[in-house]
Amino acid sequence: MSNTNPTIDFDKMDGLAPGIVQDASTGEVLMLGFLNPVSYAKTLETGFVTFWSRTRQKLWMKGETSGNRLRVVSAATDCDNDTLLFRVVVEGDGLVCHEGTVSCFTKPLTVAGANQPSGANKEITRG
Repeated sequence: MSNTNPTIDFDKMDGLAPGIVQDASTGEVLMLGFLNPVSYAKTLETGFVTFWSRTRQKLWMKGETSGNRLRVVSAATDCDNDTLLFRVVVEGDGLVCHEGTVSCFTKPLTVAGANQPSGANKEITRG
């Protein structure tokens, strides 16, 4: 049986597709980055999430300097084939965000009528 991947639609966002990174064991969303066709191919080839840095205009493997690489456990695309979801194990000390937290999503927003989960505004650090 052939195991072919769906064709990712990089055209909707001018050559990029969002890549959501989720902790495979906890389900916590760790970060969002963007991939182009080259970084997507590199991710599939190496098993580690590689992004396209929009500011530096170059390939960027998360953790290449910090050691907190994102090893892919599973990957999926959404129904439109224009967004990627990577379930990962974080290597190194587990701090994905450059601000020293496990997740990049640590800054709560006030939304009318929304009930904030009990841990929504707590920053998790290790070290």
